[in-house]
Amino acid sequence: MEAAEVLSVLALLRRAGVEVWVGGGWGIDALLGRRTRDHRDLDLMHRQEQEPAVVAALAEAGFSESLDWRPVRFVVTHANGREIDLHPLVFAGGGDGSAVQASLDPERPFPYPASCFVTGAIEGVVVPCLSAEQQVFFHQGYEPTDRDRRDMAELRRAFGIATHF
Repeated sequence: MEAAEVLSVLALLRRAGVEVWVGGGWGIDALLGRRTRDHRDLDLMHRQEQEPAVVAALAEAGFSESLDWRPVRFVVTHANGREIDLHPLVFAGGGDGSAVQASLDPERPFPYPASCFVTGAIEGVVVPCLSAEQQVFFHQGYEPTDRDRRDMAELRRAFGIATHF
């Protein structure tokens, strides 16, 4: 997926009135303010209650659901092969800004502290994304790929942050 396509999807969702945050590889690139590698998909976190609007906006743009692992995540795919991996978040009551995402183990949802919702830049355009600390959190507990190792090395260099590998 190219930067222009990412920005187009983000603009489409903004016009639909939904909040999303960029994660995964594009999220790391947004934090760094530069593209570091090719990306096969776009990872987006969204407010679970806004999911109908997310799905409708993406359907109008030609995306259809290709994987359903709700409530953990789901994927939509465009005929041209672009994929968007969507992660529903449930925000805490009381407005503290934190959220959780369901996991395959219902007893252990993924935490999103309020501090993890930050901004970065793609092609100079400011975009909402996940913090370096949150990116590191999601890159643990599994055998990393070479791509994961490179992503974590980029975060260490840029932010002096400790990573698990």
